[in-house]
Amino acid sequence: MNQKSNTFLETEPIGKLMRKYAVPCVISLLVAALYNIVDQIFIANASYLGSYGNAANTVVYPMTVIALAIAVLIGDGCCAHVSICLGADKKEDAHKSIGSAVVLCIICGLILTAVYLIFQEPILTVFGGRVNEETFHHAKEYFFWITVGVPFYMFGQAMNPIIRSDGSPKFAMAATLAGAATNIILDPIFIFVFKWGMMGAAVATILGQILTAVLSVWYLCHMKAIRLEKSSFRLHGKLAGKYLPLGICSFLSQISLVAAMAAIQNMTLKYGALDPVFGQEEYAQIPMAVLGIVMKFFQIVISIAVGMAAGCIPIVGYNVGAGRKDRARNLFTKLLISEAVVGAVALFIVEVFPRQLIGIFGAANESVYYTDFAVKCFRIYLCMMIFATINKGTFIYLQSLGKALISTVLSLVRELVFGVGFALLLPRFFGLDGVLYSMPVSDVLTFVISAIVIAYTYKTLKN
Repeated sequence: MNQKSNTFLETEPIGKLMRKYAVPCVISLLVAALYNIVDQIFIANASYLGSYGNAANTVVYPMTVIALAIAVLIGDGCCAHVSICLGADKKEDAHKSIGSAVVLCIICGLILTAVYLIFQEPILTVFGGRVNEETFHHAKEYFFWITVGVPFYMFGQAMNPIIRSDGSPKFAMAATLAGAATNIILDPIFIFVFKWGMMGAAVATILGQILTAVLSVWYLCHMKAIRLEKSSFRLHGKLAGKYLPLGICSFLSQISLVAAMAAIQNMTLKYGALDPVFGQEEYAQIPMAVLGIVMKFFQIVISIAVGMAAGCIPIVGYNVGAGRKDRARNLFTKLLISEAVVGAVALFIVEVFPRQLIGIFGAANESVYYTDFAVKCFRIYLCMMIFATINKGTFIYLQSLGKALISTVLSLVRELVFGVGFALLLPRFFGLDGVLYSMPVSDVLTFVISAIVIAYTYKTLKN
């Protein structure tokens, strides 16, 4: 009789398990978020780029999220399918799925690169790039070089979950860390020493992404549970039809953010032009630049929130499968408290130290309007972060219970219905301030729905 594996998930203290599984996941997500944030910090502190370069970075950022959405569709879906195959001892399907995912990722990366290069100016215009000529010039330069690195970026991001499915989460984390460290080291050299400007920031990012991709290729040649063969690397349509639906939730959560960012950036462009100060040519880029910085800080907080919840998925799944709903309920309680604490700490920082935060992003080189709007933006746009982190934790916990549909619906309601809807509606009544109000209003209304779902989930786990 075979002994049941991973029994420690049913016996070890919940708090200890949360730390063991959540910390690596949080670190991986934070490192992935650092790429664009590090670029923005160094760009902002280069006096010859400043808020123009910052605004350009903000304009280009949604295009990297689109690339990430496609990568996680392939990578997360393949990861889930491979795990199922290994559990069912279907190693042939496992290695063919990974090979198919590699081929599909390369094809998608090359197609997306071609689309970006061909439709560069229309794409940048859609995301608010024409706020003024200087910003548009920097955005085109940054976008071109970032586009060159898209295939490497997508490959590294898609292979990361696949490497984890082979039982090597530490290597997956190390590959991402190596790329981010390369970017951090090269950014100041290219921007301040070589004076390469936006191209320097982008090239530093690309080289980091290439390193992550190379390390991923090395791991694919030395996998532990699966041996890849030449026959693996074909576009196996039937297998792709099985693993792609498993990644659709991850895809939708990313792609819905792009729609929200497009709405916010366009409303910022439109109503910023009507503002007495930001309607002037020399200050027109400030709202776009500042909002991008605030969104990056929010991204850091959400990466922590998502990492804590995603790290708990195997713990929840195992205990529910073992009939230990009491432990799953206990974990849900601890997770919600942890998410609230993260949100509260972040809220304290943005409300008390907004000037120090914007100072990291080159405020010393900018006008007083830049700092004043940044302080206002931090304090209004992020004032409901406690609800935002709890919402995100709830969505992911529902996935771990196998309720992917309701999780996806809630995520889409938050990002598309509320996020896009209020970003388009509120500025009609409150002008540029309406863009800032759209975030807290969306988080509060989403929390009302989440509270109902949380109560129902507790009732389900109790029964």
